[in-house]
Amino acid sequence: MIGGSEYMLTMDLTTADLGYGAGDPVLRDVTVTARPGEILAVTGTSGAGKTTLLSALAGLLAPRSGTVTADGSPLGDRDAAVGRGVVLIPQENGLAAILTAAENVSVAVIATGGTPADARRRTADALAAVGLAGQANQLIEELSGGQQQRAAIARGLALRGRVVLADEVTSELDAANRQKVLELLRAEAARGATVVLATHDPEAAAACDRELHLADGTASWTRS
Repeated sequence: MIGGSEYMLTMDLTTADLGYGAGDPVLRDVTVTARPGEILAVTGTSGAGKTTLLSALAGLLAPRSGTVTADGSPLGDRDAAVGRGVVLIPQENGLAAILTAAENVSVAVIATGGTPADARRRTADALAAVGLAGQANQLIEELSGGQQQRAAIARGLALRGRVVLADEVTSELDAANRQKVLELLRAEAARGATVVLATHDPEAAAACDRELHLADGTASWTRS
C-alpha cells in the first residue's frame, strides 16, 4: 500500500497475460501481493520472467489485461510509479558511464525532488553503506562489475522508496558484499518499505520472508 502507514503493491493477473508485443506471453495467471515490512523473493531460472514481473511492478510494462495496484488504485506508468515512491534497481544497473558514482546517485536524488544538500548527504551515506566511499569520485566506467552493481544499489537506497524492486542485485557480488546488500534490503523493509528481490541465488532467496517461483510461464508459492 503506497500512502498512509503501509505500502502494499498488488498484481492481479489471474486471468491475464504479461508479455511484450503480440507474441506469446512471458507470464500468465499471476497473482502476487508484496507487503510492507518484508522482503519478497521472486525466483526462477534465467528467462523465467523475473525481470518481466518486476518491470510490471515498476510501471515499465503494462499487463495485456489484469491490474497492478498500489494503495488499491492502478499503479500507472513508470513516471506515475516513480512519483508514488516505487524504486527500481535494474539488473543492468542503468548507470551513466560518463558520470562518477557519486554523480549517478546525486542526480537521481535531485530528479526525484531532493535538494542539493539532501543529495550530498544521501549520496555519501548510501555509498558508504555499500563500501564505495573511496570510489565516490571515480567514473562508472572505471569501476569493476561488482562495484558498478553496488553503485546502482546505493542509488536505489538513496531514493528512500516506499517500494524497492531489486533485480538480481547480488549476481556480481562476492559472499561478503552479498550479505551486506541483503542486510541493507532488510533495513529497507524494517523502515516500512515493500521490498521485492528477483534472484536465482537460493541463499539470497532463503534470506527473504516469502518466495514466489516462476517456471514455464506461471508462478507458484514456494513459501507464502
